[in-house]
Amino acid sequence: MTSTLHPRAPELPPPVGPAQPAAGTTVPGDPQSAARRRDANAAAHSPSLMLVMMLATIGAVAYAVFLLDPDHRGDWLPYTLVIVAESILLALALLAMWTVLSSGYDPRDFAYHQARERLFDAPEVLRDRATDDPTRWRLFLHDRPVTVDVFVTTCGEDLDTIARTVRAAVAVHGEHRTWVLDDGRSDGVRDLAATLGARYIRRLSSGGQKAGNVNHALSIAKGDLFVILDADFVPRPELLVETVPFFVRDDVAFVQSPQTYGNMNSLISRGAGYMQAVFYRFVQPGRNRFNAAFCVGTNVVFRRAAVDDIGGMCTDSKSEDVWTSLHLHERGWRSVYIPQTLAVGDTPETIVAYAKQQLRWATGGFEILLQHNPLSPRRNLTLDQRLQYFVTSTHYLSGIAPLLLLLVPPLQIYLGLAPMRLDVSVGTWALYYLGFYGLQIAIAFFTLGSFRWEVLLLAAVSWPIYVKAFWNALTGKQQAWAVTGRVGRGTSPFEVIVPQTLCFVFLLVTSVVGVWQYRDDLLPNLSVAWNVTNTVILGGFLLTAVREHRAVVAGGAA
Repeated sequence: MTSTLHPRAPELPPPVGPAQPAAGTTVPGDPQSAARRRDANAAAHSPSLMLVMMLATIGAVAYAVFLLDPDHRGDWLPYTLVIVAESILLALALLAMWTVLSSGYDPRDFAYHQARERLFDAPEVLRDRATDDPTRWRLFLHDRPVTVDVFVTTCGEDLDTIARTVRAAVAVHGEHRTWVLDDGRSDGVRDLAATLGARYIRRLSSGGQKAGNVNHALSIAKGDLFVILDADFVPRPELLVETVPFFVRDDVAFVQSPQTYGNMNSLISRGAGYMQAVFYRFVQPGRNRFNAAFCVGTNVVFRRAAVDDIGGMCTDSKSEDVWTSLHLHERGWRSVYIPQTLAVGDTPETIVAYAKQQLRWATGGFEILLQHNPLSPRRNLTLDQRLQYFVTSTHYLSGIAPLLLLLVPPLQIYLGLAPMRLDVSVGTWALYYLGFYGLQIAIAFFTLGSFRWEVLLLAAVSWPIYVKAFWNALTGKQQAWAVTGRVGRGTSPFEVIVPQTLCFVFLLVTSVVGVWQYRDDLLPNLSVAWNVTNTVILGGFLLTAVREHRAVVAGGAA
């Protein structure tokens, strides 16, 4: 550590009412932030979205009844593959829609608004002539000053990325201390922190990865609240103004805001970003109603006393954020999620970065399922919390389901095994099928503004990542910690997508065989069309991999 702590500010007599600053001075965040809050809440509370979700729920139930009808059952092997895969997708879709339908709850109650009005002592601001520097305005809860530490966690990211985040963190409105927690042990980062007015902490060990880094910082920084920011998430000035008032309630452990991305400029980054958008705009708000919104590792404000109550941030998993949230909820603490962008960061831009991120997240989710089953009666959780954490721990099974469905068309092309007896009319079959998948696409149109084919592509090709994650969680296999934005040697995507490459070759051969086999049919065969579609999707993914490989080779040559 390169600096000493400031003494805690002495308590002042409580201010008399929410006094207003003089003309020309504004408390940060009020008009514009209020508009952003209204926009964020409107998206999650839209009656049109509720109607689409209800129709999609009916469609999902009807499709499930159609699949399970014994009269429609085909050959046992492909039928079993379809039933297992579709059961996973249907169950998780229904649970997700139930959560979204519960998203009309606004956590900003009267206590929040009252605390927000009294967050700053306006007479003190004017008396100390600090009106031109909102970073010096003391924060108050219960009319007493509250101290805040802002942690920027780093581990090998480039200096420009860190500088953007630290500079913005220092400029956040409300008196606070900014700390750079450097697990990369970089003298350049140390000097950067000093230049930008932030404090610097470097630990000698690296145990516990990011959670261990934060726990070490908590042994030095002693604020009542602390913020965690990844090195690539640039906070907005109103970060503390919007979140701190929630802590007026003594049982609130943390306040989480969404991960919003500013680098949606490649197929991978767009697909990864759009995948997360629905979760942050619609699913997390629904979890508020069940006190089950969980921390996502960055853009989050914690109450120190709550983290101390569970013995610190969880260090036993790569998904320390979800595990920490689970332990806090089991101890009776509350969480709050607000669907308002308070920091903008980077989503993975390459296949390698995406694979590492998804592997880390999925392994953590499966670890909860296999090691700490939320449905166990030993868990001190409400029924709603059990279900929500069960959804979290099984979510990535939906990423394995496409693998099962990929195998169905080849079984019919090579062996003549059909999953369903489609003796019903094509129109009837299409009605049930589109009643589920068609309405899922309608939800995507509504939530994302249009159908994002990048999401479909990544969802269809990511199954090797999730299979490996499940195996890691099942066997307890450890993997090296990988930071999304870390600087290092360029890696060819073909080093991590061998299964997808082999699968593409197999599907391509199968498509050729199928087209030749059914060349005399007047109408296209369903299994062939299905297989060709899968081949095209995987082919598009491999074209992206080829472009990335060329960029890596060119970068190495330079």
